[in-house]
Amino acid sequence: MSASSAFNEEKGGSSSVGEPEYGHDPASGGIFSSDYKRHDDLKEMLDSNKDSLKLEAMKRIVAMIARGKNASDLFPAVVKNVACKNIEVKKLVYVYLVRYAEEQQDLALLSISTFQRGLKDPNQLIRASALRVLSSIRVTIIVPIMMLAIKEAASDMSPYVRKTAAHAIPKLYSLDPEQKDQLIEVIEKLLADKTTLVAGSVVMAFEEVCPERIDLIHKNYRKLCNLLIDVEEWGQVVIINMLTRYARTQFLNPNMNESLLEEGSDKTFYGSDEDEDEEEEEKEKKAEAPMAKRKPYVMDPDHRLLLRNTKPLLQSRNAAVVMAVAQLYFHLAPKVEVGVIAKALVRLLRSHSEVQYVVLQNVATMSIKRRGMFEPYLKSFYIRSTDPTQIKVLKLEVLTNLANETNISTILREFQTYIKSMDKDFVAATIQAIGRCATNIGEVRDTCLNGLVQLLSNRDELVVAESVVVIKKLLQMQPEKHSDIIKHMAKLTDNIQVPMARASILWLIGEYCEHVPKIAPDVLRKMAKSFTNEEDIVKLQIINLAAKLYLTNSKQTKLLTQYVLNLAKYDQNYDIRDRARFIRQLIVPTEKSGALSKYAKKLFLALKPAPVLESPFKDRDHFQLGSLSHLLNAKAGGYQELPDWPEAAPDPSVRNVEVPEWTKCSSREKRKEKRVEKPFYSDSEGESGPTESADSESDSASGSEMGSGLEESGSGSESEGSEEGSESEEEEEEDEKDKKKIKKDLKKPVKESESEQSSEEEERKHQRKSDQQKSDSESESDEESDSESSQSESDDSDSEADVKKKKKAAESKPPPKPVKKDTRKEKKEMSLLDLDDFEPAASPQVTPVNSFLSNSLVTDLEGLSLSDAVLSPANISPCSALKSYELLHRIRGEGLSVEYCFSRQPFSPDGNMVAVQMQFTNNATSEAKNLHMEDVKLQSGMRVKEFPEIELLPAGETATAVMGIDFCDSTQAANFQLCTHTRKFFVSIQPPVGELMRPVFLTENEFKKEQGQLMGMNEITEKLTLDAKCRNEHTIVQRVTTAANLSRVPCGSDKECSPPVPPPDRLVHRFAGRTVTSGSLVLATVATKEGGAAQLTVNCEKMVIGTMLVKDVLLALTQ
Repeated sequence: MSASSAFNEEKGGSSSVGEPEYGHDPASGGIFSSDYKRHDDLKEMLDSNKDSLKLEAMKRIVAMIARGKNASDLFPAVVKNVACKNIEVKKLVYVYLVRYAEEQQDLALLSISTFQRGLKDPNQLIRASALRVLSSIRVTIIVPIMMLAIKEAASDMSPYVRKTAAHAIPKLYSLDPEQKDQLIEVIEKLLADKTTLVAGSVVMAFEEVCPERIDLIHKNYRKLCNLLIDVEEWGQVVIINMLTRYARTQFLNPNMNESLLEEGSDKTFYGSDEDEDEEEEEKEKKAEAPMAKRKPYVMDPDHRLLLRNTKPLLQSRNAAVVMAVAQLYFHLAPKVEVGVIAKALVRLLRSHSEVQYVVLQNVATMSIKRRGMFEPYLKSFYIRSTDPTQIKVLKLEVLTNLANETNISTILREFQTYIKSMDKDFVAATIQAIGRCATNIGEVRDTCLNGLVQLLSNRDELVVAESVVVIKKLLQMQPEKHSDIIKHMAKLTDNIQVPMARASILWLIGEYCEHVPKIAPDVLRKMAKSFTNEEDIVKLQIINLAAKLYLTNSKQTKLLTQYVLNLAKYDQNYDIRDRARFIRQLIVPTEKSGALSKYAKKLFLALKPAPVLESPFKDRDHFQLGSLSHLLNAKAGGYQELPDWPEAAPDPSVRNVEVPEWTKCSSREKRKEKRVEKPFYSDSEGESGPTESADSESDSASGSEMGSGLEESGSGSESEGSEEGSESEEEEEEDEKDKKKIKKDLKKPVKESESEQSSEEEERKHQRKSDQQKSDSESESDEESDSESSQSESDDSDSEADVKKKKKAAESKPPPKPVKKDTRKEKKEMSLLDLDDFEPAASPQVTPVNSFLSNSLVTDLEGLSLSDAVLSPANISPCSALKSYELLHRIRGEGLSVEYCFSRQPFSPDGNMVAVQMQFTNNATSEAKNLHMEDVKLQSGMRVKEFPEIELLPAGETATAVMGIDFCDSTQAANFQLCTHTRKFFVSIQPPVGELMRPVFLTENEFKKEQGQLMGMNEITEKLTLDAKCRNEHTIVQRVTTAANLSRVPCGSDKECSPPVPPPDRLVHRFAGRTVTSGSLVLATVATKEGGAAQLTVNCEKMVIGTMLVKDVLLALTQ
């Protein structure tokens, strides 16, 4: 009874005495109660004999700790209960002790024997808690006891206790670093643990205690890779970061051959197109020699294992895990595979602003080196009005890094809207971004400069000020062209009050005073008036301006300069006083002044290099991405440097682990079963290219074969070799299946590595095509969507997977000649044979180009109010309009010459592609066989539809073929290998800008309406003088339509068209078209006046295309 009555008193007392502890209001009055009565109720409950009271008291104490209240004065009462029989109470006591053991070390030491007993408790949670408390008592005297406890716990049956032992290791190491050697032994033991619960914690301990001991990881490397997917999220982050550093020391750089390959292929093969000397063959041999000597890169199977096992974690819900995998791929993966991380990182941009900030910091660094992989997600980096300023600035940084000739017009339009924002810091950053785009992309420099000059009339002073600073940097590149802008800025000195902007204007006027000789002295006069009221930065520039004008125009400015220098002499700021004294001695020579005054002009008016506007993230990638050091751009405490790749591969056998006999047997049988059931790759892996098995069985069994395959293809691909290596055991099965396939494989050279690739998958694709009876373009897009996740957006080369797909597509197409005989049989299998409608196989003549006029141009010409004699379709000879380009010279092609022209016909398999007509001529004495394309290398976004393979081209014969290329509205070249049955030739097709568009019919009113919407930065105007031969209407129309695939806009009722008599003062010719890929409108206007004067205007949504088109049409009209 006494106990219960005591408890009842407790309950009553708790409302009066104990209330201040729990009451949230500090003014409740109870706060003034005496200290000795604090927590009395809890102490009495802890001293009671009832477990239920003790449990209630412990719950309240833990709740206090959770709320941040101080419960340290209860330590003696709590520590007595550490030997309590009740497990629930014991757990809560340990939770309390972990929190306060460090503060109350003496009292905790009294209970050390109880903790040691707790380490032997049958309950795993108690054992773990006892170890946790023991490691929290930071007293050096118990280090030996802690060490013994950790060693015992490392051998515990429960993985939870072993995990706690791993957590205790860094605590003991920080307490006594001399225990390192013994702790390393425990770490080595725990690293061999096969449970996922322990893996993350022990790697964390390894990172804290001995990160340099990578020899401990060798034997556990494969196990860690395989366990990774099941480890808890924070363990995954730690393991991935550790394995990134491990891989950098153990494997070769997968991209090491890329630079050599590019130099070899580009310089030797593309360069030889220009000079067709007899030395070409010698050059080719010299170029091939180093490529043959160099060993093809073969990825280590363990390197591939790491990449393959981390890839699924890109779909993790934890942003830190996704970020860790992204940095691993960026630092370790071959260039063609890095693209897979882009989609995952873009997904993280939908998360909280804190996550966005970290992700965007890393994307900004990645996008400098690997711009291509983020280009398809450009719109994800557009700025929302709800974004915080720091996110907006980072997104601007990424957009600026991604800017190139194809997307700059979109980005600049986006920037134009950002300038209207209310966020001043963001607007200033946008204007700086426009400046950086202008420096990086020469084609839009003038457009950007004009846009920035328009901003000078903005009402917002900060916008004007920032524009002035950026214009100053841009003008330094070409000052002589822009003296009118300097004059315009000189007028702004009356209005702009922002010191930095005023200083920039004064610097510009002083630096280029010879371009504005009349205005500069007047600006100095105004500035001298307000000198005393200016900011220091402006005063310094006024002094500089005075000095420069004194040296170039002393008559007008001598007195002004003396006045300014006298004012500066008595200024409050010592910098200004010093500058004034220094300049006076330098520019006004006296008897005392030394020899330096002779060189005053050279000092002040020396040519200064234009500033380089660089990204602040340019050199950050030497820090490991995703680390705090990378975020701060400074080395943080505990950061471990990312090692450089080794020159030679270390011995891979150190990672081999002896497998027990009984497991070997069963695993081999399973593997055999798997091989019989399905192909080596899963569906997605086969399509996504290089994701091969990294089992230890894929040794260098077929190294030599691998090498020959890679050397022949000349593509330097990283992972094909290891794929073939791991497939070497299956070759016999593959060969039997290959015999059953269609005869297409017989056309290929025997050595080609593609014939060994997964045959079943190819048959599956074949069935799919025959079932659905779709066109080839559709099936190609299906394959693309299947392997969407693995598509690489790399700058330099398309993913190998795409190249393989295209090869397979080319192989599966029957050659043109047998088509006529077997049309009925073949049509069920392939609907691609419709392509042969372009070119009858009977006679090898050029596609009848007359038909290109019939569709678009003739209908346009009919609308013109011109006499038939002047401009009938027959008169505009299509042959002259179509210009041929050389693809392969007969000397370099060993008798085979290839020419191509842009036929200006719609390409029926895909409307977004430009039709390219190729003419093959065999000048050799022997026949050429199996003419086809291979190893297509394209910029991101571009696509190619290959021409059907030409099976046989007899000596002296000519054949034609049509291919389609989606240039993605850019003039970047499509590079590929043109192959015969014996040789491969590197060739490239680069389109003139005029061939990237197709004609479109507009009425005059529609034309004017569209033109009105494409003003400002989308309009480019140039004046020219027409040659005497080019002044009649027929010639102008012919030259413009030859230079660009545009259609003539028929005239309306106004007097711009040519009536019979008399000719008016001004004639206007209008032309319209759309870009092939994006359908952006292109409008061209040629307005002619008397005397041959004319004005060319181009309006286009894509500014780069507009700029290039103006140059081409100008050239056509003036040559």
